[in-house]
Amino acid sequence: MMQHQNRRTFIQHVALIGGSLMLPNVLLAASQKRRYKVAVIDLMILKRQKLSALELTREIGADGLEIDMGGLGDRETFDNKLADPTIRQQYLEKAKALNLEFCALAMTGFYAQSFAKRPTYQKMVQDCLDTAKAMQIKVVFLPLGIQGDLVKNPELRAPIVERLKIAGKMAAKAGVIIGIETSLDAKGELQLLKEINCKHIKSYFNFSNAIKNGRDLHQELKILGRKNIVQIHATNEDGVWLENDPKIDLKKVKQTLDEMGWSGWLVIERSRDAKQPTNVKYNFTANTKYLKSIFQAG
Repeated sequence: MMQHQNRRTFIQHVALIGGSLMLPNVLLAASQKRRYKVAVIDLMILKRQKLSALELTREIGADGLEIDMGGLGDRETFDNKLADPTIRQQYLEKAKALNLEFCALAMTGFYAQSFAKRPTYQKMVQDCLDTAKAMQIKVVFLPLGIQGDLVKNPELRAPIVERLKIAGKMAAKAGVIIGIETSLDAKGELQLLKEINCKHIKSYFNFSNAIKNGRDLHQELKILGRKNIVQIHATNEDGVWLENDPKIDLKKVKQTLDEMGWSGWLVIERSRDAKQPTNVKYNFTANTKYLKSIFQAG
């Protein structure tokens, strides 16, 4: 009887050790199931604020769409069709039917306009946040653009920081994060984020900014760190598709992002083939397929 009991105790003990040895592997497997999602931009697929952008996004094979707020020009605010509840509802219903998500709402008008100098910037930001909230979009994109280039115009730093602090408080109230794109390197952008000191202002990282300025893409990502990057524009400048671009190794990028513990949206901006730059479906389908083959494999 004692011998039988000892044998049973021994088996239980071995099972317990085996289970505890297996547990880290189980946890490791679970931690590796990070979800990277791939999106396109309505502006870049030539469907700025058009409902048909959703059908095209589905045809391209992306998981979601970054929508633009519309043109800015000399207006007080964006030419935003989504301010109309009827149009917003059409977008939401269409997205649901096609199983698509809205990853971000973009204020691309600030690529050419000055965030530091426009008198009605608060109205512009508020209109964007209101639309994002109404559509349950959690991220808005704010490029500081040509006129907000802090490398070429360092004198704009103080007004930009001041305005981003105000915008950050507005974003916090709306429960939205503003992702900024600057011309700074990662160390410079990290310092800027520290000066702004608001968890609702983060970096919307762009691969091409690092590459075209001869910076190490992987180091830049690591310097900024997981918590400071809200989303990524995951393409280089135009010329060739991502899969044919010698300047970017996406398998290595995935490894870097995996090691950082980052997860989220990879949004395709450019990387169009120079021979057919206006062939939207051709270019964006190829880049979407390639990104998914690497970031959503297995």
